[in-house]
Amino acid sequence: MNYYESSNLKRLPELIRLAPSASKLFLAFENEIYQEMNTLSLKTKELIALAVAHVTGCPYCIDEHAKRLKALGGTREEAFEAVLVATSTRAGAILSHATHLLPSFDEVKPENQETPMNPEHPNHPNCFC
Repeated sequence: MNYYESSNLKRLPELIRLAPSASKLFLAFENEIYQEMNTLSLKTKELIALAVAHVTGCPYCIDEHAKRLKALGGTREEAFEAVLVATSTRAGAILSHATHLLPSFDEVKPENQETPMNPEHPNHPNCFC
């Protein structure tokens, strides 16, 4: 089985039938953003969507938003620059989060105190990542 067969998208109606009310709300939300709100151009929205699709790693969204961007006159250079902006932003967020490791290293604990471990999984730290 290939997890990312484009033909899987043809099954979206099945999912919509499983949660029609929530699906209707989501589709209305998406329609309002893309069709009714006009502060940003549709091309700009597609550049943002393409960049976010790369951050989330969704091949369906990457494909769809790249095609939409191209149809709106977007270029490969614009698309890749948007992806690079997302790359830089994500890397910057990771780097700035690294400041949280410093207090852990600065903490002084008694020599006989061990790092807390997850009681259900004794070889794993007490976090859920």
